[in-house]
Amino acid sequence: MDTPLHLDPARLMQEIGAFQRKLSAGMGQLRGMSEPGYANTPRELVYAEDKLKLWHMRGDRAPTARTPTLIVYALVNTVWMTDLQPDRSLVRNLLAQGEDVYLIDWGYPDGADRWLTLDDYLNGYLDRCVDAVRGRHGLGAINLLGICQGGAFSLCYGAMYPDKVKNLVTMVTPVDFQTPDNMLSHWCRELDADLFVDTLGNVPAMLMNWVYLTLKPVRLNQQKYVGLVDILDKPVELENFLRMERWIFDSPDQAGEAFRQFIKDFYQGNKLVKGGLVIGGREVDLGMLSQPVLNIYAEQDHLVPPDASRALGRRVGTTDYTELAFKGGHIGIYVSGRAQRDVPPAIHQWLRARD
Repeated sequence: MDTPLHLDPARLMQEIGAFQRKLSAGMGQLRGMSEPGYANTPRELVYAEDKLKLWHMRGDRAPTARTPTLIVYALVNTVWMTDLQPDRSLVRNLLAQGEDVYLIDWGYPDGADRWLTLDDYLNGYLDRCVDAVRGRHGLGAINLLGICQGGAFSLCYGAMYPDKVKNLVTMVTPVDFQTPDNMLSHWCRELDADLFVDTLGNVPAMLMNWVYLTLKPVRLNQQKYVGLVDILDKPVELENFLRMERWIFDSPDQAGEAFRQFIKDFYQGNKLVKGGLVIGGREVDLGMLSQPVLNIYAEQDHLVPPDASRALGRRVGTTDYTELAFKGGHIGIYVSGRAQRDVPPAIHQWLRARD
């Protein structure tokens, strides 16, 4: 039999009073805060098309890597999670290691982009970005660093264009989209994607954010805002919190047709592992990945469980396959202190050995 819960009314009132005083005092600090920025690393625009921008990132010193690396992010949210702030920046740390870094900013789709397909994104935009980087450096092949959905895109691209990809790095990338512990997958597999897209057209960013937040409703919709009260009098921590909140809700809509295809082919058909995936008339076979592959996954990832990512090792054609486990979650792998210390050097050392 459970022991009854005994509350001390006097102590409870003291805690409530202290919480109210802390909240009241902190609101003045909150009102005085300016909107925190991100994406502070210097960069040069080297290619643009429609909403897309290709940036060449600039470090404090010239790169030592002979092969440039192109970061391919997901269509959901923006690529600037990789450059959130100077002391929490995957991009800045890769530059400090000597890497030559480019990244794709997909932009914000509107009604004109409703009919963009995965063929448009991979065989169109991504391929032209790869060609732009190859042309700038006079190289036949470059490195790709794909993140989350962008990692899945990079796997597909590397399989379709193996001669253009020298080394392939994937981070928190889903490969098997139907592992039992994948909460997002269970939701997606029950979705009538045709009705969804035919009704909405482009998928609103706020709807996508709501889906992600409700995967951990108490933690992401309640606990973190209760915890916010404890840092209202700590300007640096408060600014970091607000910066992260801005990035979370600064999300692009999803081009309807590409969303439809991704849900049906990847989540519902699981074709990346089962086979039968065709993009723009090109068959995608992970066995065609003959280049070296580094696959980095997060052990506490609730969006891309470790098994969903580790499935890659059983399907690539290369014998040069490396896995790296990170103790953290889907976002922590970019912004935590441990990530800053461990992940960029690991990527750099792996690339350097193959440069």
